[in-house]
Amino acid sequence: MSSLKGTFDQLERDVLAAMAKPKKSFWLALAVSSLMFAVGMGCWGWQIYKGLGVAGITNPVGWGVYITDFVFWVGIAHSGTLISAVLFLFRAKFRNSFNRTAEAMTIFAVMTAGLFPLIHLGRCWLFYWLFPYPNQRLLWVNFRSPLVWDVFAVSTYFTVSLIFWYVGMVPDLAIVRRYTTGVKQWIFRIFSLGWRGTRYQWEHYGKLYMFLAALATPLVISVHSVVSWDFAMSVVPGWHTTIFAPYFVAGAIFSGTAMVITLVVPMRRIFNLETYITVSHFESLAKILLFTSMIVTYSYIVEYVLAFYSGHEFEIAHFLYRSFGDYKYLYWLMLLCNSLLPLTIFVKKLRRNLTYLFILSLFVNVGMWLERFVIIVSSLAKDYDPYAWGTYTPTLIEAGITLGSFGMFFTFFLLFTKYLPVLSITEIKEISE
Repeated sequence: MSSLKGTFDQLERDVLAAMAKPKKSFWLALAVSSLMFAVGMGCWGWQIYKGLGVAGITNPVGWGVYITDFVFWVGIAHSGTLISAVLFLFRAKFRNSFNRTAEAMTIFAVMTAGLFPLIHLGRCWLFYWLFPYPNQRLLWVNFRSPLVWDVFAVSTYFTVSLIFWYVGMVPDLAIVRRYTTGVKQWIFRIFSLGWRGTRYQWEHYGKLYMFLAALATPLVISVHSVVSWDFAMSVVPGWHTTIFAPYFVAGAIFSGTAMVITLVVPMRRIFNLETYITVSHFESLAKILLFTSMIVTYSYIVEYVLAFYSGHEFEIAHFLYRSFGDYKYLYWLMLLCNSLLPLTIFVKKLRRNLTYLFILSLFVNVGMWLERFVIIVSSLAKDYDPYAWGTYTPTLIEAGITLGSFGMFFTFFLLFTKYLPVLSITEIKEISE
């Protein structure tokens, strides 16, 4: 019993060491991400001042990089719920090494995604018109519009994910409270909600956590299905298909899992957490990446089969344009990143090589961004009427705002690693007993 207590004490010290004085590499990463964030905010400010015309969006491509970024970041948010809630319900023990990071990633990704409808709106100060409430302007939102559905879906997902993340962290905040003094201890005493770890508290905590996990699990399917309906509910060639909902959900989990690997591999080394995040844990995560990659690849194939089997000339023309038209290089690069490279995970040596997994996750992130870009832009660029055809080229303003979104995401994540426990201490203790 004394040796077990000593192991638990060591676990607490190791995890909380990340919250102590960080290394120079942390401050360098924070400085770079903050600079990226500032560039993005500056570009958005310039767009507000000059108008939406500084962006590349025009007829016929009314949706461009901004909506691509929105769908990308909503997708990134999905693995947090998958790893935390779904794997918790299935009692997968390897989730304990990733769930806290994935949950935090979910919160920050949804916050980042929520900015892009406002950025794309142009007059962003009128965003409250999207919310249905009685007003003197005699305006009411169109509930038949999928864009309004997004408001409800994303806000619900953010609320439930935030509660799930916070509730799971309460016992760990009480542990941090014991190791701090002064103002920090006072702050953690407030946020730990008087947690004492009694049998009564643990009993009710377990029931609440199970309920939140069961509540959050359907959101994995529902939220990105609603996002996919932004496209599928239209009659645009390449969009109007029933496969979009499962296709987008699988792609969201795929890209989110890749982002977890991107974040945790360097975090594991910087904070010396090799004992608690092992290569075997990464191997299990890599298998999820491979599985979802195969589902996404299957969706790519089904899209073409449906188009050519239907005999619909506009659908056939669109998919030929997607493969051999103006954006063909982006399309084939997307297939390389999302379908071919992940197949290398079948090789055990590669899926247990953290450097290789980290590089592969970067390619997957690029591939999933390109997937959203190709789907959105190629369908709008070549619609029904040849007179209205045109191409789209992003501007530096759009590139700067996209860069700023990554800066915002990484800045919040780095601050999280500095001020909150990056691993679930109590859950690791539970599986160690």
